[in-house]
Amino acid sequence: MAEALGIDLGTVQGRESGRRPLANMKAGAFLDLKRRLLTLGADRTPLGLLDAAMDADRIIGAALDPSVRLELHPLAGWVHTRDTAHMIAWAVDGAPPPALRRPSPSRRGPVATAPLMGTQERRAFFANLRNAVEAAAGAGDGRALLHRQALYLTSYDRSPEANSWTAHALHARRGLATAQGGSPRWAEARSTATALARRGDPVPLRDFIDRSIADDDAAEAANLNYWAYWMGVLREPQADDAFMSDRDLTGWDPATLLRGLAQGFHESPGYVDLYAHSLWALLTAHPWLQHASPALARALANRVARILDDGLISSRSRRELSVVHYVLRDHQH
Repeated sequence: MAEALGIDLGTVQGRESGRRPLANMKAGAFLDLKRRLLTLGADRTPLGLLDAAMDADRIIGAALDPSVRLELHPLAGWVHTRDTAHMIAWAVDGAPPPALRRPSPSRRGPVATAPLMGTQERRAFFANLRNAVEAAAGAGDGRALLHRQALYLTSYDRSPEANSWTAHALHARRGLATAQGGSPRWAEARSTATALARRGDPVPLRDFIDRSIADDDAAEAANLNYWAYWMGVLREPQADDAFMSDRDLTGWDPATLLRGLAQGFHESPGYVDLYAHSLWALLTAHPWLQHASPALARALANRVARILDDGLISSRSRRELSVVHYVLRDHQH
Protein backbone atom coordinates (compact mmCIF):
# COMPACT_ATOMS: atom_id res chain seq x y z
CA MET A 1 0.00 0.00 0.00
CA ALA A 2 2.77 2.41 0.91
CA GLU A 3 4.59 1.69 -2.34
CA ALA A 4 1.39 2.08 -4.39
CA LEU A 5 0.64 5.43 -2.74
CA GLY A 6 4.23 6.65 -2.95
CA ILE A 7 4.57 7.21 0.81
CA ASP A 8 6.50 5.58 3.64
CA LEU A 9 5.19 2.64 5.65
CA GLY A 10 4.99 4.63 8.88
CA THR A 11 2.57 7.10 7.27
CA VAL A 12 0.23 4.27 6.22
CA GLN A 13 0.37 2.73 9.69
CA GLY A 14 -0.24 6.15 11.28
CA ARG A 15 -3.32 6.75 9.15
CA GLU A 16 -4.74 3.31 9.85
CA SER A 17 -4.24 3.63 13.60
CA GLY A 18 -5.42 7.24 13.81
CA ARG A 19 -2.06 8.59 14.97
CA ARG A 20 -1.96 10.64 11.77
CA PRO A 21 -5.56 11.77 11.21
CA LEU A 22 -6.64 12.34 7.64
CA ALA A 23 -8.12 15.65 8.79
CA ASN A 24 -4.55 16.93 9.30
CA MET A 25 -3.64 16.35 5.65
CA LYS A 26 -3.39 19.23 3.22
CA ALA A 27 -6.51 19.51 1.06
CA GLY A 28 -4.70 18.69 -2.16
CA ALA A 29 -2.99 15.66 -0.66
CA PHE A 30 -6.31 14.40 0.68
CA LEU A 31 -7.96 14.68 -2.74
CA ASP A 32 -5.00 12.88 -4.31
CA LEU A 33 -5.28 10.09 -1.74
CA LYS A 34 -9.00 9.55 -2.40
CA ARG A 35 -8.49 9.43 -6.16
CA ARG A 36 -5.49 7.16 -5.89
CA LEU A 37 -7.40 4.75 -3.65
CA LEU A 38 -10.21 4.70 -6.22
CA THR A 39 -7.71 3.90 -8.97
CA LEU A 40 -6.31 1.06 -6.85
CA GLY A 41 -9.77 -0.51 -6.56
CA ALA A 42 -10.92 0.68 -3.14
CA ASP A 43 -14.59 0.12 -2.28
CA ARG A 44 -16.46 3.21 -3.47
CA THR A 45 -18.98 3.22 -0.64
CA PRO A 46 -16.66 3.80 2.35
CA LEU A 47 -14.45 5.98 0.16
CA GLY A 48 -17.45 8.21 -0.50
CA LEU A 49 -18.08 8.49 3.25
CA LEU A 50 -14.63 9.86 4.12
CA ASP A 51 -15.82 13.47 4.09
CA ALA A 52 -18.75 12.63 6.38
CA ALA A 53 -16.39 10.75 8.70
CA MET A 54 -14.10 13.78 8.94
CA ASP A 55 -17.08 16.05 9.64
CA ALA A 56 -18.15 13.63 12.38
CA ASP A 57 -14.65 13.76 13.87
CA ARG A 58 -14.80 17.58 13.92
CA ILE A 59 -18.12 17.52 15.75
CA ILE A 60 -16.94 14.87 18.21
CA GLY A 61 -13.70 16.77 18.80
CA ALA A 62 -15.59 19.99 19.51
CA ALA A 63 -18.00 18.21 21.83
CA LEU A 64 -15.08 16.76 23.80
CA ASP A 65 -13.58 20.23 24.25
CA PRO A 66 -15.73 22.31 26.64
CA SER A 67 -13.67 25.42 25.88
CA VAL A 68 -14.96 25.70 22.27
CA ARG A 69 -16.92 28.95 21.93
CA LEU A 70 -20.53 28.64 20.78
CA GLU A 71 -20.00 30.68 17.61
CA LEU A 72 -17.10 28.41 16.59
CA HIS A 73 -18.84 25.12 17.28
CA PRO A 74 -19.17 23.08 14.04
CA LEU A 75 -22.86 22.54 14.78
CA ALA A 76 -23.47 26.30 14.88
CA GLY A 77 -22.56 27.23 11.31
CA TRP A 78 -23.26 24.18 9.16
CA VAL A 79 -26.30 21.93 8.74
CA HIS A 80 -25.06 18.38 9.10
CA THR A 81 -26.30 15.51 6.92
CA ARG A 82 -27.56 11.99 7.47
CA ASP A 83 -24.17 10.51 6.59
CA THR A 84 -22.48 12.59 9.28
CA ALA A 85 -25.15 11.70 11.85
CA HIS A 86 -24.69 8.01 11.03
CA MET A 87 -20.94 8.33 11.52
CA ILE A 88 -21.43 9.96 14.91
CA ALA A 89 -23.88 7.22 15.91
CA TRP A 90 -21.29 4.62 14.87
CA ALA A 91 -18.77 6.17 17.27
CA VAL A 92 -21.37 6.42 20.04
CA ASP A 93 -23.08 3.03 19.99
CA GLY A 94 -21.11 0.91 17.51
CA ALA A 95 -23.98 0.53 15.02
CA PRO A 96 -22.52 0.94 11.52
CA PRO A 97 -24.18 3.21 8.96
CA PRO A 98 -26.69 1.37 6.74
CA ALA A 99 -24.34 1.70 3.75
CA LEU A 100 -21.66 -0.26 5.62
CA ARG A 101 -23.83 -3.01 7.11
CA ARG A 102 -22.28 -5.84 5.15
CA PRO A 103 -19.44 -8.31 5.60
CA SER A 104 -16.02 -6.70 5.25
CA PRO A 105 -12.76 -8.37 4.24
CA SER A 106 -10.68 -9.73 7.12
CA ARG A 107 -7.53 -7.83 8.05
CA ARG A 108 -4.36 -8.92 9.75
CA GLY A 109 -3.69 -8.04 13.35
CA PRO A 110 -5.98 -6.49 15.98
CA VAL A 111 -8.64 -4.38 14.27
CA ALA A 112 -11.48 -2.55 16.00
CA THR A 113 -14.96 -3.57 14.85
CA ALA A 114 -16.15 0.04 15.10
CA PRO A 115 -14.72 3.53 15.76
CA LEU A 116 -16.28 3.30 19.20
CA MET A 117 -15.53 5.94 21.83
CA GLY A 118 -14.43 4.80 25.27
CA THR A 119 -16.81 5.05 28.21
CA GLN A 120 -15.28 8.24 29.62
CA GLU A 121 -15.11 9.92 26.22
CA ARG A 122 -18.70 9.02 25.54
CA ARG A 123 -19.86 10.49 28.85
CA ALA A 124 -17.89 13.68 28.22
CA PHE A 125 -19.24 13.90 24.66
CA PHE A 126 -22.87 13.85 25.78
CA ALA A 127 -22.32 15.97 28.90
CA ASN A 128 -20.72 18.73 26.84
CA LEU A 129 -23.45 18.46 24.19
CA ARG A 130 -26.09 18.95 26.88
CA ASN A 131 -24.17 22.00 28.13
CA ALA A 132 -24.10 23.34 24.57
CA VAL A 133 -27.87 22.85 24.29
CA GLU A 134 -28.49 24.85 27.45
CA ALA A 135 -26.00 27.58 26.51
CA ALA A 136 -27.49 27.90 23.01
CA ALA A 137 -31.00 28.12 24.46
CA GLY A 138 -29.87 31.06 26.59
CA ALA A 139 -28.30 32.78 23.58
CA GLY A 140 -31.62 33.18 21.73
CA ASP A 141 -32.48 32.63 18.07
CA GLY A 142 -28.93 33.46 16.99
CA ARG A 143 -27.88 29.99 18.14
CA ALA A 144 -31.00 28.13 16.98
CA LEU A 145 -29.04 25.87 14.62
CA LEU A 146 -26.59 24.84 17.34
CA HIS A 147 -29.44 24.21 19.76
CA ARG A 148 -31.41 22.11 17.26
CA GLN A 149 -28.52 19.95 16.12
CA ALA A 150 -26.93 19.45 19.54
CA LEU A 151 -30.30 18.53 21.07
CA TYR A 152 -30.91 15.99 18.33
CA LEU A 153 -27.52 14.35 18.94
CA THR A 154 -28.13 14.12 22.70
CA SER A 155 -31.02 11.79 21.90
CA TYR A 156 -28.44 9.13 20.96
CA ASP A 157 -27.53 8.83 24.64
CA ARG A 158 -29.51 5.94 26.10
CA SER A 159 -27.73 5.83 29.44
CA PRO A 160 -30.04 5.79 32.49
CA GLU A 161 -28.62 9.04 33.88
CA ALA A 162 -29.32 10.85 30.59
CA ASN A 163 -32.81 9.56 29.89
CA SER A 164 -34.66 11.99 32.15
CA TRP A 165 -32.73 15.04 30.90
CA THR A 166 -33.19 14.09 27.25
CA ALA A 167 -36.88 13.27 27.61
CA HIS A 168 -37.53 16.56 29.44
CA ALA A 169 -35.51 18.62 26.94
CA LEU A 170 -37.21 17.06 23.92
CA HIS A 171 -40.75 17.24 25.27
CA ALA A 172 -40.17 20.86 26.33
CA ARG A 173 -39.70 21.77 22.65
CA ARG A 174 -42.94 20.17 21.45
CA GLY A 175 -44.67 23.54 21.76
CA LEU A 176 -42.73 24.75 18.72
CA ALA A 177 -44.92 22.62 16.45
CA THR A 178 -47.03 25.63 15.45
CA ALA A 179 -44.02 27.55 14.05
CA GLN A 180 -44.12 28.72 10.44
CA GLY A 181 -43.03 26.12 7.90
CA GLY A 182 -39.35 26.44 7.03
CA SER A 183 -38.48 28.74 9.93
CA PRO A 184 -35.67 27.82 12.36
CA ARG A 185 -38.25 27.00 15.04
CA TRP A 186 -40.18 24.77 12.62
CA ALA A 187 -36.93 22.95 11.79
CA GLU A 188 -36.26 22.48 15.50
CA ALA A 189 -39.76 21.13 16.07
CA ARG A 190 -39.25 18.64 13.23
CA SER A 191 -35.92 17.45 14.63
CA THR A 192 -37.42 17.16 18.10
CA ALA A 193 -40.35 15.06 16.86
CA THR A 194 -38.08 12.73 14.87
CA ALA A 195 -35.75 12.31 17.85
CA LEU A 196 -38.69 11.32 20.05
CA ALA A 197 -39.86 8.85 17.39
CA ARG A 198 -36.40 7.28 17.27
CA ARG A 199 -36.58 6.87 21.04
CA GLY A 200 -39.84 4.96 20.71
CA ASP A 201 -42.53 7.66 21.00
CA PRO A 202 -44.27 8.16 17.60
CA VAL A 203 -47.07 10.42 18.89
CA PRO A 204 -45.18 13.77 18.73
CA LEU A 205 -44.12 13.07 15.14
CA ARG A 206 -47.67 12.21 14.12
CA ASP A 207 -48.91 15.40 15.82
CA PHE A 208 -46.23 17.42 14.03
CA ILE A 209 -47.25 16.02 10.63
CA ASP A 210 -50.92 16.81 11.31
CA ARG A 211 -50.38 20.29 12.77
CA SER A 212 -47.24 21.61 11.10
CA ILE A 213 -46.80 19.97 7.69
CA ALA A 214 -50.08 18.75 6.24
CA ASP A 215 -52.15 21.27 4.24
CA ASP A 216 -49.43 23.94 4.52
CA ASP A 217 -47.63 24.52 1.21
CA ALA A 218 -44.65 26.25 2.84
CA ALA A 219 -44.23 23.45 5.37
CA GLU A 220 -44.64 20.72 2.73
CA ALA A 221 -41.89 22.35 0.66
CA ALA A 222 -39.66 22.78 3.73
CA ASN A 223 -40.07 19.11 4.61
CA LEU A 224 -39.08 17.93 1.12
CA ASN A 225 -36.19 20.40 0.95
CA TYR A 226 -34.86 19.15 4.27
CA TRP A 227 -35.14 15.52 3.16
CA ALA A 228 -33.23 16.40 -0.02
CA TYR A 229 -30.40 17.97 1.98
CA TRP A 230 -30.37 15.31 4.71
CA MET A 231 -30.06 12.53 2.13
CA GLY A 232 -27.41 14.28 0.05
CA VAL A 233 -29.67 14.96 -2.93
CA LEU A 234 -29.21 18.71 -2.40
CA ARG A 235 -25.44 18.67 -2.44
CA GLU A 236 -24.51 22.29 -1.69
CA PRO A 237 -23.51 22.77 1.99
CA GLN A 238 -25.86 24.98 3.98
CA ALA A 239 -24.86 27.37 6.75
CA ASP A 240 -28.36 27.58 8.23
CA ASP A 241 -31.91 26.33 7.75
CA ALA A 242 -32.98 29.09 5.33
CA PHE A 243 -32.73 26.75 2.32
CA MET A 244 -35.89 24.97 3.49
CA SER A 245 -38.05 27.98 2.54
CA ASP A 246 -37.60 27.41 -1.21
CA ARG A 247 -41.20 26.69 -2.25
CA ASP A 248 -40.20 26.04 -5.87
CA LEU A 249 -38.27 22.88 -4.83
CA THR A 250 -35.21 23.80 -6.91
CA GLY A 251 -31.67 22.54 -6.58
CA TRP A 252 -32.38 18.81 -6.25
CA ASP A 253 -33.60 15.95 -8.40
CA PRO A 254 -37.03 14.54 -7.41
CA ALA A 255 -36.26 11.06 -8.79
CA THR A 256 -33.13 10.80 -6.66
CA LEU A 257 -35.09 11.89 -3.59
CA LEU A 258 -37.77 9.28 -4.33
CA ARG A 259 -35.05 6.63 -4.42
CA GLY A 260 -33.66 7.88 -1.10
CA LEU A 261 -37.05 7.96 0.59
CA ALA A 262 -37.84 4.46 -0.69
CA GLN A 263 -34.58 3.16 0.76
CA GLY A 264 -35.05 4.96 4.07
CA PHE A 265 -38.63 3.72 4.25
CA HIS A 266 -37.16 0.22 4.43
CA GLU A 267 -34.24 1.02 6.78
CA SER A 268 -35.92 3.33 9.33
CA PRO A 269 -39.25 1.89 10.53
CA GLY A 270 -39.34 4.32 13.48
CA TYR A 271 -40.04 7.19 11.08
CA VAL A 272 -42.67 5.36 9.03
CA ASP A 273 -45.29 8.11 9.39
CA LEU A 274 -42.92 10.85 8.22
CA TYR A 275 -41.72 8.72 5.31
CA ALA A 276 -45.32 7.93 4.38
CA HIS A 277 -46.37 11.56 4.28
CA SER A 278 -43.20 12.67 2.48
CA LEU A 279 -43.62 10.01 -0.23
CA TRP A 280 -47.21 11.07 -0.73
CA ALA A 281 -46.20 14.76 -0.90
CA LEU A 282 -43.36 14.10 -3.34
CA LEU A 283 -45.56 12.06 -5.69
CA THR A 284 -48.27 14.74 -5.43
CA ALA A 285 -45.79 17.49 -6.33
CA HIS A 286 -44.24 15.44 -9.15
CA PRO A 287 -46.83 13.00 -10.59
CA TRP A 288 -44.42 11.95 -13.36
CA LEU A 289 -42.18 10.23 -10.81
CA GLN A 290 -44.14 6.99 -11.02
CA HIS A 291 -42.81 6.63 -14.58
CA ALA A 292 -39.18 7.53 -13.80
CA SER A 293 -38.11 4.07 -12.63
CA PRO A 294 -40.48 1.12 -13.13
CA ALA A 295 -38.30 -1.19 -11.03
CA LEU A 296 -38.27 1.29 -8.12
CA ALA A 297 -42.04 1.81 -8.46
CA ARG A 298 -42.66 -1.96 -8.22
CA ALA A 299 -40.37 -2.42 -5.22
CA LEU A 300 -41.86 0.57 -3.41
CA ALA A 301 -45.42 -0.57 -4.14
CA ASN A 302 -44.65 -3.96 -2.62
CA ARG A 303 -43.10 -2.35 0.45
CA VAL A 304 -46.09 -0.05 0.90
CA ALA A 305 -48.46 -3.02 0.61
CA ARG A 306 -46.65 -4.82 3.44
CA ILE A 307 -46.80 -1.75 5.68
CA LEU A 308 -50.51 -1.32 4.99
CA ASP A 309 -51.02 -4.95 6.00
CA ASP A 310 -49.09 -4.51 9.26
CA GLY A 311 -51.43 -1.81 10.50
CA LEU A 312 -48.90 -0.10 12.83
CA ILE A 313 -49.33 3.35 11.29
CA SER A 314 -51.51 6.40 11.87
CA SER A 315 -54.83 6.88 10.09
CA ARG A 316 -53.29 9.68 8.01
CA SER A 317 -50.41 7.44 6.96
CA ARG A 318 -52.87 4.72 5.99
CA ARG A 319 -54.84 7.11 3.77
CA GLU A 320 -51.75 8.55 2.14
CA LEU A 321 -50.00 5.22 1.63
CA SER A 322 -53.16 3.86 0.06
CA VAL A 323 -52.95 6.69 -2.48
CA VAL A 324 -49.23 6.02 -3.03
CA HIS A 325 -49.93 2.32 -3.54
CA TYR A 326 -52.74 3.02 -6.00
CA VAL A 327 -50.59 5.44 -8.01
CA LEU A 328 -47.63 3.05 -8.19
CA ARG A 329 -49.80 0.03 -8.99
CA ASP A 330 -51.77 1.98 -11.58
CA HIS A 331 -48.49 2.71 -13.42
CA GLN A 332 -47.66 -1.00 -13.53
CA HIS A 333 -50.97 -1.74 -15.27
